[in-house]
Amino acid sequence: AWTGRDHVMEAYYDKVGAKLDMETREAEQKNFGAHPYNLTMAVCPTKNIDRYEWFLEKATEMGIDTIVPIIGEHSERKVIKPERLEKILVSAAKQSLKGAVPVLQEQISVKDFIKKQQFSSNTIKLIAYCTNADKVSLKQILDEAAANKNATPEEVADIVILIGPEGDFSPAEVDLALSNGFTPLTLGQSRLRTETAAVFACACVYSSLGE
Repeated sequence: AWTGRDHVMEAYYDKVGAKLDMETREAEQKNFGAHPYNLTMAVCPTKNIDRYEWFLEKATEMGIDTIVPIIGEHSERKVIKPERLEKILVSAAKQSLKGAVPVLQEQISVKDFIKKQQFSSNTIKLIAYCTNADKVSLKQILDEAAANKNATPEEVADIVILIGPEGDFSPAEVDLALSNGFTPLTLGQSRLRTETAAVFACACVYSSLGE
């Protein structure tokens, strides 16, 4: 029986009269379908919400823990319908045999997310944006995280990645992120759509740290 709370339980059905009664036994498999990292994707909703829903589905299938819809100064979409997005997350979690459904946080402005979120001292905080600057590749960061995971397997990599809207983050948003310890991130030479960049980042984390 799928619970949506990171474990599954054995369930047995007995026919009693004309009704079926279910007996649930606490022989659960904890951390069912879990991954050895903690990934938060703070991603601006796209103008075409279908693209954002596609990102949610694919990210859940690979492995993600928290999604934060962030609203930037250049965002064209300012409002989302969380009820529909929650249903997509549940469906994707079931389809991909994940015991837990990713947490969908309330939408928040980019600046408030950067200033108000509580991150641990060892959280890997990354921001991807288009402006030319000295940036670190995701592969390099994840290779280092994988090496640390192998050295201290009891520690789980805690990663936060910010992905901006179609019009990119504003200079003020980028400056605020950098001043709060975020590392400039490059996802390669191609300019990616918001949802493509977000899915690509999830796939890189899953490929590097998912085993």
